[in-house]
Amino acid sequence: MHKGFRTALIIAGVLLLIGVIWFIVWGLTPLGPAPEALAAMESNPVVTVRDLGDSITFTPAGITPISGFILYPGGHVDHRSYAPIAQRIAARGYLVAIVKMPLSLAVFGAERADLVITAYPDIRYWVIGGHSLGGSMAATYAKAHPVKIQGVAFWASYPPASDNLSATELKGLSTYGSEDLVLDRENYLATLPLLPPGTIRQVIEGGNHAQFGDYGPQPGDGTATISAADQQAQVADLTARLIRAVEGE
Repeated sequence: MHKGFRTALIIAGVLLLIGVIWFIVWGLTPLGPAPEALAAMESNPVVTVRDLGDSITFTPAGITPISGFILYPGGHVDHRSYAPIAQRIAARGYLVAIVKMPLSLAVFGAERADLVITAYPDIRYWVIGGHSLGGSMAATYAKAHPVKIQGVAFWASYPPASDNLSATELKGLSTYGSEDLVLDRENYLATLPLLPPGTIRQVIEGGNHAQFGDYGPQPGDGTATISAADQQAQVADLTARLIRAVEGE
């Protein structure tokens, strides 16, 4: 082997190794959680919180819920960052499970909803959803498991082109903030025909991309003109509306 060629291979191998190490370090250092999110990880008189390792569950106290919401986090966001909004949805009477993803990327754990569904066999209705990349992977799971899932929620997200939900019996929700500069609006508009028929669509005036969770500012995002608490309260109301639709109310 020519010495120059061998040297080039060694350099390429070293660069590849550096790239892999960088990616792993990046995946292990996600955004968040903010102090508000860590505070919401504690149980209170209204909601009981349990860390199951592969997910965190939020259960309404004094109620036996019949419906559950499986939440896939946004890409490169610590799953605990969604504890405040999970608290809000659970307080409305539903089980909520935030799924922990490998390297904080739902693309590596699209099937992890199975772990939640298996752990809670008494739940009658399941809605899956997610923020940003998490919503896209939630759509992938919903399309592949139409018997297990009855509804899908997109928070600043949209389904992949390969996951057309328009011919399914799923109930749907699609919402984003008016100040969101991270969401690809062109792709969002292009994929609207892929949503389930009758999907609830709502723009949250003053909301941005990052305030679906509590993990601090996100690079490239717009500036919200409403508080994170206000935005999350609206999203929780919309998600509860979707769950009620799944239940037949």
